Amino acid sequence: MINYDWNCKTVDAYIEQEGETDVVYNVHWIATGTSSEVDPEGNPYSATNIGTQTLDTDAITDFIPFDEVTNAEVVAWTQAAMGAEQVAAIEANIASNIDALITPTTITLTVGEPV
Repeated sequence: MINYDWNCKTVDAYIEQEGETDVVYNVHWIATGTSSEVDPEGNPYSATNIGTQTLDTDAITDFIPFDEVTNAEVVAWTQAAMGAEQVAAIEANIASNIDALITPTTITLTVGEPV
């Protein structure tokens, strides 16, 4: 099982737009998946994707002052702007990366000098 955490706490905002201040228009998101499966040291496997998502500020109906905005609200805005298909693709990519950590199919080697 993988638990997903979306951090959408870093945003870009218009200083002023249509009489409102600090209007969020762009979100810098970090999506982290953490597996219930642990590595040999007892640490859970995890993987992260990062990106940005613009928001349509023309569609704001119930403006929330910035000092009252929560991460959960910004996550909801971000995921709504992305669409369910994109959110699912991001989380599937994270799950795939975790699977590759649990069951690797490649390794990194360093070429040495012959003896």
